Amino acid sequence: MRDAHPGDPQTPLPRPPLGPHEGPGSGNAEPAHAPGGARPSPLARLAAAVLPVVAASVLGQVATYPNIESWYAGLTKASFNPPDWVFAPVWTALFALMAFAVWRILRLPADRPGRTTALAAFFVQLALNATWPWMFFAARNPPLGLANIVVQLAAILVAIALFRRLDRAAAWLLVPLAAWVAFAALLNLAVWRLNG
Repeated sequence: MRDAHPGDPQTPLPRPPLGPHEGPGSGNAEPAHAPGGARPSPLARLAAAVLPVVAASVLGQVATYPNIESWYAGLTKASFNPPDWVFAPVWTALFALMAFAVWRILRLPADRPGRTTALAAFFVQLALNATWPWMFFAARNPPLGLANIVVQLAAILVAIALFRRLDRAAAWLLVPLAAWVAFAALLNLAVWRLNG
């Protein structure tokens, strides 16, 4: 038997190395796909941040405004209670900061450790925020409102701690909210004690 030599018709030519997208037994190379499927668009993430916050604000206003003149205006309040006109611009700014903070977390990869838990804490405090006016104003029940606001403040502090692990700026954006809700808890307590 004669030796095989390169170029001999009976000698198989060497196969080129496998490409980055080609495996044993594969045919044509196919482009790789990112794991986890398509990510939400920037517009979808923005909507997911803004719409729940706007909904919480609107729900609160529905419960609050009809009861200001008919009930709240006649209550005895603490000497440090701000005038009524202060609350609207303060809450507008706080809701804007909330939306910006949660948007920063929503834009992180969905599989980022801690992201889901942080978002859950944020939306729990947002739900409590939306229901507080219904307890305090609509139900005209300061003790019930106080129970809500204490839990709400705890949820905000948890959200800040969880946001801090993911995005320090997002955590700082919630600090004014925590400060104002703590102050609002004192106002709520004062209304209860002075009118109980």
